[in-house]
Amino acid sequence: MGSSAVRTRSGPQVPAADLGAELVEAWGSWGPTLSPHAEQLAFLSDRNGSPQVFVSDLRMDGSVDRPRLISFGQDPVVSVSWSADGAWLACAVATDGGVRTQVWVVRPDGRDARRVAGSAEQHAELGPWTRSGHRVTVVIPDYAGDGRTHCFLADPTTGELHPLATGDLLGVLDLSVDEHLLIIKDGQRGKQFCVVVDRVADEDHPLLPYPATGSTEVAIIRPSPPGDPTPLVAYVCTDAGLPRRQLVAVPLGAEGWRGVSGVLAARDDAELESLDADDSGRQLLLVWNVAGRSELELFDTETGVGRLLPGMPGAVASGALLSRDGRRVILSVEGPHRPRELWCLSTRTLRWTRVGAVPFRALYELVEPELIRYRAHDGLELTGWLYRVPGRTEPGPAMLSLHGGPEAQERPVFSPQHQAMLAAGIAVLAPNIRGSSGFGRAFVHADDVHGRRDAFEDVVTSADELVRLGIAAPDRIAITGRSYGGYLTMAGLAFYPGYFACGVDICGMSDLHTFYRDTEPWIAAAAVSKYGDPVTDAGLLAGISPLHRADNIAVPLLVVHGELDTNVPIGEAHQIVAALRELGRPVQYLQLDGEGHEYRRVDSRTLLITTMLEFLTEALRVSSG
Repeated sequence: MGSSAVRTRSGPQVPAADLGAELVEAWGSWGPTLSPHAEQLAFLSDRNGSPQVFVSDLRMDGSVDRPRLISFGQDPVVSVSWSADGAWLACAVATDGGVRTQVWVVRPDGRDARRVAGSAEQHAELGPWTRSGHRVTVVIPDYAGDGRTHCFLADPTTGELHPLATGDLLGVLDLSVDEHLLIIKDGQRGKQFCVVVDRVADEDHPLLPYPATGSTEVAIIRPSPPGDPTPLVAYVCTDAGLPRRQLVAVPLGAEGWRGVSGVLAARDDAELESLDADDSGRQLLLVWNVAGRSELELFDTETGVGRLLPGMPGAVASGALLSRDGRRVILSVEGPHRPRELWCLSTRTLRWTRVGAVPFRALYELVEPELIRYRAHDGLELTGWLYRVPGRTEPGPAMLSLHGGPEAQERPVFSPQHQAMLAAGIAVLAPNIRGSSGFGRAFVHADDVHGRRDAFEDVVTSADELVRLGIAAPDRIAITGRSYGGYLTMAGLAFYPGYFACGVDICGMSDLHTFYRDTEPWIAAAAVSKYGDPVTDAGLLAGISPLHRADNIAVPLLVVHGELDTNVPIGEAHQIVAALRELGRPVQYLQLDGEGHEYRRVDSRTLLITTMLEFLTEALRVSSG
């Protein structure tokens, strides 16, 4: 058997490029939201080639009727949420497929669609609906051109925006049913603080113990358990002042009074990544991240006892929600062998039911990754998902695949790219180096500002681990990555010349100064805590920007960028390509027209995989069969 094909379950070989294209076309469904009585379900799906909104009736057994498309034109839809009164859907739509989004409202049957905020020039973020369902929150960075973020309550019927709050980097987390109390977060990445605002008294109070800051993912307001002296409680997913993201409860009383917070649920081996609750606040749905795999727990707030939910049909869950009556869990599940699909769990019978059509049936011997653990240069434990080429026993070509963020996390999800590389005979290690989420507060902050070079060393250590395990030949290792991972790719080539055989930079930053200058203002403001200040840390940023050491990059480099990317602007690609061409170095450039920072269309993702395969098989000297 050659190294550039994979066997189907019945025997014939399939070329790697064909496998990659077929896996990319395996559409999925995700981002579910329920109507108030759980009789209908809205969700996102790319079954037509790009993410769109679909609505379907939901039966008692968890099955659904044929979904109905809610169209907003050609632009991809990023998220959808159902109003508490059942009358409206709110959607975030990516303007022209780029980074900026618009907020639209529409009736569940597709009538009365209206854009309430955002445009090609102005970014608007969709926040939560009020618990009464009559209005939806909208967040607009730099609304008045003053660098400040403004939050509004949008009336879906009239489209009017009513001012709610103003701050630096605000995000709305939740409102009480009477809309008197509001929880908002503010601050830079990893250094957020939360306040509870009493809108009647026009006062605000810290939600969590001051001056604790951190990452606060979710906060929801619900009635307090029976016997509690305060009427309301805020349940918060946060690592502010804590070693990991945990479940914290904060009593809320009259006039926004904040009681003493306490940790309700914590694990030494996992981080809490999301939570939801029924209307009564009696049941909480917790989603734990255990080294990349998901575990679900139902937590009883009256007894303080949780129970793990068994049998989740996949490795990684997202968008998990609990119906308002607490009888159903709806979520998206995926794993290495299947794309995202919707599942329903009865909280009474603990029976799982697949929601809707099955988007994909694996006809190929797809590879299951293994979680490996190894030590960094300073002894810090690192992890990574290792994909071995089936049947290969000798060291050969391999690639590092570096995720973005850096606070993102590599997880055992459905990856057409990884599986296509394996079919071509290229092993893959997708590491979680310092700065990745899911491993605690200290780990995610270990690369902040002056820790950046330690992250560089983690990349080199990960390549060394491939050699130590006998997976990779030392002179046949590629370094690849997207966004922050693309930046690491260029840094690996620029600061460790001769170490890697080639690189693939996908939408990475080549110069941190020009990144700060050209990115969206709210993205730049939030990034200072992670990368450093462009003024006071100017020397540091210059010293860790690959563009300044482009002369060290002598091996082939493929640069990929979306035409409409305003997160990492396309100039980051143009300037590194121009510098390398002026030096006479081997560099290729692929521009994905009509795409922003995320590549949402099937044709774009297919072109990316095909181009990567051609580039890597040549640069790593992979046999064609």
